[in-house]
Amino acid sequence: MQDVSQIAAWLAEATTTVAFTGAGISTESGIPDFRSPTGIWSQAQPVYFEDFLHSPAARQEYWRQKSIAHRDFAGAQPNDGHRVLAAWEAAGRLCGVITQNIDGLHQAAGSRQVLELHGTAREVSCLTCSRRWPADPWVDQFVATQVAPECPECRGPLKHATISFGQPLDETVLEQALAASRDCDLFLALGSSLVVHPAAGLPALAKQQGARLVIINREPTPLDGIADLVVRESIGQTLKQVAALAIRPV
Repeated sequence: MQDVSQIAAWLAEATTTVAFTGAGISTESGIPDFRSPTGIWSQAQPVYFEDFLHSPAARQEYWRQKSIAHRDFAGAQPNDGHRVLAAWEAAGRLCGVITQNIDGLHQAAGSRQVLELHGTAREVSCLTCSRRWPADPWVDQFVATQVAPECPECRGPLKHATISFGQPLDETVLEQALAASRDCDLFLALGSSLVVHPAAGLPALAKQQGARLVIINREPTPLDGIADLVVRESIGQTLKQVAALAIRPV
């Protein structure tokens, strides 16, 4: 309870608070993570972007994996952690969310200022003409045909609008995330292993610029030593407890 009170006090004092989220916030909605012993990559190796571009077999394997993962995304609902962050944004206590997640649950909970560093699995994009569509029909088509889909406009390869290994991040989104991290005075790192760069460097950047750093994660992270507070509890429960405390009006 002391940790919760401290977070609430810092949130009340802060003028600019940013939340940074990883897979740990979404596992509480039933979405598997990637790196744990039972995570997604324990069952299949990810398809690298270069292989996707040049190998029909790699594109087939990519779509096979995505069609399986899509069931988890499609059925998932926001949890208390997502909802609290959305409520804080609406109340003016949170500037926005920077997320490594591709599940769209922050937006489903009501968050509007969301920077998706690794893109979104809710859409597919043509790598040739850049047109986008909702993902559901294309996943259904692959399941029915077992053929990796092509763009109906230009016949280019279709891929989920996510960042694969070896694929560069969207520079505009990254620059916005860097600016938000530099400018905040409270940085909440929630459910991230903090090992995937450049995203994992954002909490350290915020700390270097004078922000308080709070890490809530079940497992240790490489940045625990520089954090002002580390909590090893459920993200949803912890944020809900923080929200329940009296915080000054904004």
